[in-house]
Amino acid sequence: MRVEKVMDDDKTKYMDLLLIADEQVSMIEKYLYRGEMFALYDDDLKALCVVTKEGEGIYEIKNMVTIPKYQRKGYGQALISFIVNHYKNSGTELYVGTGNSPMTLNFYEKCGFKPSHVVNNFFIHNYDHPIYENGKQLVDMIYLKRSLR
Repeated sequence: MRVEKVMDDDKTKYMDLLLIADEQVSMIEKYLYRGEMFALYDDDLKALCVVTKEGEGIYEIKNMVTIPKYQRKGYGQALISFIVNHYKNSGTELYVGTGNSPMTLNFYEKCGFKPSHVVNNFFIHNYDHPIYENGKQLVDMIYLKRSLR
């Protein structure tokens, strides 16, 4: 298993995968080029993650996706572990925002994240269409954080 940093001119070729985790191109474009993208390979590509710097020592996972046929095999957790180690010398906190989906929240909690705060009506105000996960409309952005120290 290896993780590689994706250079800026290569990022758009992953748009179809990024759309699995964030289904609106205009939202992805807001963070894609100001963030760092990492790709996890185990023979072939298994997972992607985009991380942005939001302030001094504060980083945020903006997009985390494991290719569907490789989900539930530990690749997402391995990539999160890499991200935590990569930023631990330059940061104090790592945030991630997601919808109120028990499966996704559980994944991040298993990766050491704790509840932080909620942005009410985020999905309603920022997306041009309703976002659904497991048949439930996402409304609020649930933020979790993990210490990098």
